[in-house]
Amino acid sequence: MPIPGRKPKPESERRNRVRPRHDWTEVDDVPFEGAPELPPKRGSWSRAARRRWQAVSTMPHCCLWEPADWQFAFDTALLAAAFYAGDLRIATELRQRERVMGTTLDARRDLRIRYVEAAKEGLPASVIAMAGYKRELEE
Repeated sequence: MPIPGRKPKPESERRNRVRPRHDWTEVDDVPFEGAPELPPKRGSWSRAARRRWQAVSTMPHCCLWEPADWQFAFDTALLAAAFYAGDLRIATELRQRERVMGTTLDARRDLRIRYVEAAKEGLPASVIAMAGYKRELEE
């Protein structure tokens, strides 16, 4: 569910310097592995529905999902399959569910989820940040 209040801005653009009530949840920007397979259903899953599940189930922030979230995603996959089969009445419900799941950049911003560059193995994040800073100075 989206967090109430104004959408967050970068630190340099904030006018109110009071600490925000809700902080960002930072997730390494690597595809999630270990998602469950689509459950069986009557008939077979369409190619579009399988392609959509592949995209949704590998979003980096899926690592935060609990079993109830995965069930919500399965139910949304069923709605998406019906939509792809031509039931356009489902479009609004599908759009709202995808927003709750954070499938777009705007939806993730509403949920205060931010993808960050994954730290390289063996180096602390501050060393990686310093290396990027040095590259910028050299250019």
